[in-house]
Amino acid sequence: MKEIKWGILGLGKIANKFAKDLGTVENSSLYAVASRSHEKAQEFAKAYNAPVAYSNYEQLLKDSEVDVVYIATPHVFHYELTKDCIRNGKAVLCEKPFAMNSGQAREMIEMAREKKVFVMEALWTAFLPHFQYVLEKVKSGDLGAIKSIKADFGFTADFDKNSRLFNKNLGGGSLLDIGIYPVFFAHSLLGHPESIQASAEFTETKVDSSCTMNFKYGNDVTAKLHSTVTENTPTTAEIILEKGTIKLNSRFHEPTSVKITSEGDEETITFDVNTFGYNFETAHVAKMLRENKTESDIMSLDRTLEIMKLLDQIRKEIKLEY
Repeated sequence: MKEIKWGILGLGKIANKFAKDLGTVENSSLYAVASRSHEKAQEFAKAYNAPVAYSNYEQLLKDSEVDVVYIATPHVFHYELTKDCIRNGKAVLCEKPFAMNSGQAREMIEMAREKKVFVMEALWTAFLPHFQYVLEKVKSGDLGAIKSIKADFGFTADFDKNSRLFNKNLGGGSLLDIGIYPVFFAHSLLGHPESIQASAEFTETKVDSSCTMNFKYGNDVTAKLHSTVTENTPTTAEIILEKGTIKLNSRFHEPTSVKITSEGDEETITFDVNTFGYNFETAHVAKMLRENKTESDIMSLDRTLEIMKLLDQIRKEIKLEY
């Protein structure tokens, strides 16, 4: 199999986890990293055995050895950096959220399709074994149709107006950072809702510190979703079906276990995952590239656009503008 050589733009916390997991993926390697700080790039490259460290992004994008670029910068830079990658013929795995709004996402997608360059949003949960198991279990119909869904994601963050999480200029707020996971969960199982109600609390920097979302579908099916950076919440997801429940235990968006309850019986299914979980999406991207695909058959660009439209609708409801 052809070795897939990766480059990383943005070397923060998530990039470290990604790089560590990349080391477990067969015939894939970290080749180059880039940061605006040359010292940071060199330290990161040394830590994960990357042969090349660049002090600007453009150098990495011009490197002919790089097959695919993982974009791990703050949200607001995803739009321009993805387009820069496409212009340079580099395949892209762009961290979520894919863009700041559906208009940007549509432009990125159209450009990728026009240039026939592989681009995918890094919604890694879609590739995790427990999540794939849950989708198959629901699809099987063993527990009947879905009646309702609940999902939350919350943690306590110290307020810092300059941090990525609270700075509006960096796309801060709970919705785009972590609220996207409950939204993605509901969308994966039920698609686009017929109606949305949402409310939020705001920080002094005018980004949402918490967001509560209620989706309504046909046949009185509902999804109750929540995100917050002001308190630790269970961070679980639950599907209530006609003949039982499926619970994705904490933290539902990353490798975890699944509890199924039906007719008084309870079963917990565990999954043998010894990584952070980023290796599953990485292996998928490598497979797509070897097959000369320009889109993922799991996390399609149309799926990404639908989720961005949902996030736009929610932001309109809570009156959050960037």
